[in-house]
Amino acid sequence: MGAVERNGFRFEPEYSVINQNGAIHVYNKGEFLEEIKFSFSGKFPDLDQIEKLIDTYCNQRGI
Repeated sequence: MGAVERNGFRFEPEYSVINQNGAIHVYNKGEFLEEIKFSFSGKFPDLDQIEKLIDTYCNQRGI
């Protein structure tokens, strides 16, 4: 999965299959804001899981 853009924010997911964890890096206008950490099982994270994390982040911050 590539980067997701919402209302000027950019969400760039990355993950480690070996460690079974990942992070979504959040940027606004090119400036790094924070990292949303998550864990998963299997060969890669579920795309729906990443979308839900982004949705929750946006809803909590009114984005």
